[in-house]
Amino acid sequence: MAEEIVHHRTPQFSRIFADVREGLKTLFGTKNDVLVLTSSGTGAMEAAVANLFSPGAKVLIVNGGKFGERWLKISQAFGLEPVELKVEWGKAVKVEAIGRELKLHPDIQAVLLQASETSTTVFHPVREIAGITRNGPLLIVDGVTAVGVLPIAMDEWGIDVLVTGSQKALMLPPGLGFIALSARAWERTAKAKSPRFYFDLRLERKIQQQGTTAFTPAVSLVFGLRAALKMIRAEGLERVYARHERLARATRAAATALGLRLLAPEDPSPAVTGIWLPKGMDGDSLLDYLRERMGITFAEGQDHLEGKIIRISHMGYVGAFDVLVAVGALEMALKKFGLPVKLGQGVAAAEEILMEALHEG
Repeated sequence: MAEEIVHHRTPQFSRIFADVREGLKTLFGTKNDVLVLTSSGTGAMEAAVANLFSPGAKVLIVNGGKFGERWLKISQAFGLEPVELKVEWGKAVKVEAIGRELKLHPDIQAVLLQASETSTTVFHPVREIAGITRNGPLLIVDGVTAVGVLPIAMDEWGIDVLVTGSQKALMLPPGLGFIALSARAWERTAKAKSPRFYFDLRLERKIQQQGTTAFTPAVSLVFGLRAALKMIRAEGLERVYARHERLARATRAAATALGLRLLAPEDPSPAVTGIWLPKGMDGDSLLDYLRERMGITFAEGQDHLEGKIIRISHMGYVGAFDVLVAVGALEMALKKFGLPVKLGQGVAAAEEILMEALHEG
């Protein structure tokens, strides 16, 4: 990303851009275009709503966390008629619940949900849900903490829209959003009447197929994306997915060994682990201590979970020793805040799982 900037209307940029577009297709598991937007993942989410629906359209929103709530707010902002399916934070949506809502509301045009709900560290059963939407409403999936973390086979599963962002498994700073549409989703864009200008996906597809973008892109981030995709190819997607799964298991094992409860024990995301803090512990002060005195940043809980949980990321460039550092720091901080933990107990539990990598060919 420190390379000299090139103009985005030049053959030099077009060659790099074509390379990243092909790499993204592999990551998304699709033969369709994956569009690169200069935005956060939320921009790609908004683009999905703006390009696929007209005001008054009825959509089913799976609201099981902060980002499910975001789908709800975006659909409301565009004048849609959302049917909200609330799910307890820390739980995955039931496929049968989706089916019931679709029977109750046969005019629902799409189901919108997260694959990995970052705020609750849950993985929703996207593949199974796709099985009941394939010949019905569109399935629109926020894959911000799922794409590149575990296999998301967009075409094979029958996902109609898949979005992600640059700052998670793609190992980049924030600033790029990505979105891919199925053939039937592209057909829907021709009929949608919601307003859009910057996020006009039909315009973007036309221009991006010519090797550039409709508007000025984040050129340095595109350079970084090329390098990140090269790193993923070199490691191999199966190994990337296996690494994420192993790091997640190690983190969960460490928490359990320390006597802590997992936020999402039944349907955990391999991208991030949520851990309940001991009752009565000041979570905000604990996080401040970890960040300011120990130099380790943990993610906090959101909304009603604020001060009650911590979240540990193990996606993207995170490796085994990052997990061990996080667990070791957590052990010391918990002891400092009065929990009688045995130092090294969580680390040892994580090490047992992380050592599996040493036996790989």
